[in-house]
Amino acid sequence: MAKRTVTYSQLLERLESIGVQEDERNLRNKVSRGKFTAAFMLQCLTALGPRQLQLD
Repeated sequence: MAKRTVTYSQLLERLESIGVQEDERNLRNKVSRGKFTAAFMLQCLTALGPRQLQLD
């Protein structure tokens, strides 16, 4: 998220726009710990709308 300069509150709004209900505190915890499901990661990617994804 840092590269795209998207704040947690902006991500929360984007997640809500695609129907994902999340609490900002829980969102911060999930991201900072790096412990979340693949489904949640895909939801975040959908919400952020990257044009390209590169896996190294």
